[in-house]
Amino acid sequence: MTAVKKRSEKTYWVVVADEARAIVYTRNTMHGPLSEHFSLANEAARMKTAELLSDQGGRSFDSVGKGRHTYAKEKSSPKQHLAEAFAKQIAERIGKVMHDGSCRGYALIAAPRFLGFLRDALATTCKVEPFKSVAKGVVGQDPTVLQELVDGK
Repeated sequence: MTAVKKRSEKTYWVVVADEARAIVYTRNTMHGPLSEHFSLANEAARMKTAELLSDQGGRSFDSVGKGRHTYAKEKSSPKQHLAEAFAKQIAERIGKVMHDGSCRGYALIAAPRFLGFLRDALATTCKVEPFKSVAKGVVGQDPTVLQELVDGK
């Protein structure tokens, strides 16, 4: 049986992310000061696409006719796939704290493209919508700047 958290122990999360890095800040009240809780890194996002691919896809002859084609027809680039996996990792952390009751709510600040990946991942891991979403790439900025973005000042 899990222990019930007191209201004073529950925090709000502010998640600031892009494809390479995520920093999670907490605050005790909806408009309180931010303090860094933890960060996540996606080192593979900084690699070149050529470094991510081991080799080219194989080739095959058609069963009828004289045509040839490749086996590897990726629908998304390797970098996009890594970004989606990183977004899912972040979403799972958010979903876990929302489910166990240690978080009252969360806000997302992310680069526009990555914010879409996060929203898609959150749709399957967390039933609670963020109280604020900001499409801006500001990972590593001063917490006062982030606080102004979330609080709308």
